[in-house]
Amino acid sequence: MAPTEEPRTPEAPRDWTDDHVDRWGPVLPGLDPVVEGAVTRMKKLSVYFRRVREQSLVDFDLERHEFDTLHKLAGRGGSAAPSELAQDLDLAPASVTGRLDALEKRGFVRRTQSTTDRRRVIVELTDSGHETWLGAMDVLGHEEHRLLGVLAPGERVVLNDLLRRIMLAAEEDPSVPHWHG
Repeated sequence: MAPTEEPRTPEAPRDWTDDHVDRWGPVLPGLDPVVEGAVTRMKKLSVYFRRVREQSLVDFDLERHEFDTLHKLAGRGGSAAPSELAQDLDLAPASVTGRLDALEKRGFVRRTQSTTDRRRVIVELTDSGHETWLGAMDVLGHEEHRLLGVLAPGERVVLNDLLRRIMLAAEEDPSVPHWHG
């Protein structure tokens, strides 16, 4: 096998990316089909998961910014100060106040005075807010498990380890701004 050929078993089914690599190989003679195949598949899976997530937001009648706010609040155990949410969301405090107003009107959060500092407000997920956030999360989680379920448990560990190595290399590049989940 030539070094640029993608290793595949002859009976392996083809996906959209195989056709993409075949189409671009003659146009870009230096194209590494293994690298192109892996990167294209990661991109397509990212788009696929984004579409599943967006559909779950529609199904649960959530705007993206509402989900993000509920998600950050849930990540803090369901309770946080507005300033903590502003930091987590990388937003100005006034922007968070507007989000919280809307979420409170929908019954997803409540704001109360701190019992230890009356100047401090605490934002808490309500049962309805938690159930809505969790429902939207479950849709994506189910699809992630469905797709990764085609791999044996050991293969999932290997895939995770390989992707970590790739991410560590990406995170080393100081010229690229880093993102946060």
